[in-house]
Amino acid sequence: MPSEYRVAIVEDDAKVRDAVRQLIDGAEGFRCTGAWRSAEDGLRGLAGAPSDVLLLDIQLPGISGTEAVPLFHQRWPDMPVVMFTVFEDDERIFDSLCNGASGYVLKKTQPAKLLQAIAEARSGGAPMSPDIARRVLEQFRTQRPAPPAPHKLTGTEIKLLALLAEGHSYQESARRMEISINTVRNHIRSIYEKLHVHSKSAAVSKALRTGII
Repeated sequence: MPSEYRVAIVEDDAKVRDAVRQLIDGAEGFRCTGAWRSAEDGLRGLAGAPSDVLLLDIQLPGISGTEAVPLFHQRWPDMPVVMFTVFEDDERIFDSLCNGASGYVLKKTQPAKLLQAIAEARSGGAPMSPDIARRVLEQFRTQRPAPPAPHKLTGTEIKLLALLAEGHSYQESARRMEISINTVRNHIRSIYEKLHVHSKSAAVSKALRTGII
């Protein structure tokens, strides 16, 4: 576990931005490394403020949060992006997750739950507010499963993807599969290459859509 969670914030509402920054800086083991009002400012500012997790609003001036997710992933592929928003509509949820977001947390989330979501994202999990998680599951249940797409994933890689789809972190998946965390990371790199994706959430989304898992 990290000794300190370094958190960056991109939020255009100054009151919300300051409140979340104060929450993070006031919590033991957490530190806000930067807070910006736009994706453009965040992309510039993060270069000098290394962070473990990014809280990213969806409705932003200029580049939207949904559109910004792959831009942040391209520059900082190991930094999970958690969408932090008031919006609950399906299109925003799925666009964000398919673009590589690691989680989706509503602004009405209680402070302790928000800190927990940050820690979960940093550990490789996929935090979601309960109502958002229900909508995601309902959406997948109502979609007609696509025919299995050709792929070259091994049985171990498919099992790992299934565990990640259930919300397990890399560490928990390693424990359940009785392999090392380094082996999990090697499998993840192989999965990304075979599925032509660049994030865990994109890999899970593609595997679900194409019937791999």
